[in-house]
Amino acid sequence: MKVTLLSAAIAAAMLTAGMAQASPDLAKSAGCAKCHEMDKTKKGVPGFKETAAQYKGKADAEATILKKINDPKGDHPEMKAKPEEIQSVVKWILSL
Repeated sequence: MKVTLLSAAIAAAMLTAGMAQASPDLAKSAGCAKCHEMDKTKKGVPGFKETAAQYKGKADAEATILKKINDPKGDHPEMKAKPEEIQSVVKWILSL
């Protein structure tokens, strides 16, 4: 039992580490990095870490951000990325 739990924990950690490394590249390929930077606001656009801090501890953070990104009448530019890529980037941002 302990071996199974340890194996599962190691596998989860490896997957999380891989996702964390891939997410900045995914943010760039999805087009997010055209307007957003990691640590600072650029021309009034919040950085990824600022967004993470703003939504920290909010249960509906992911849904709220996705709604803002996908709202055709909102102020966020249209994304060319696939919905699952956008969701992955949002999850990564919230993990910062």
